[in-house]
Amino acid sequence: MKVIVDRSRCTGHGRCYVLSPEVFEPDDDGYCTTNLAEVPADLLGQAERGAANCPEEAITVGAGTDSNG
Repeated sequence: MKVIVDRSRCTGHGRCYVLSPEVFEPDDDGYCTTNLAEVPADLLGQAERGAANCPEEAITVGAGTDSNG
């Protein structure tokens, strides 16, 4: 599975990287980023948790995603 962060929608709440620090991290300005091109199976739950808790719905997890924002 792939994960993308729509940086135009992220407002820096930080829920994603607080709940799922192995998948998401803050950039220098506190906005969500990820360095994972592919989410390993053992981290898929974390990726989905971060996406589900994003109030701006800026995170997408799924097959067919071809960049990480």
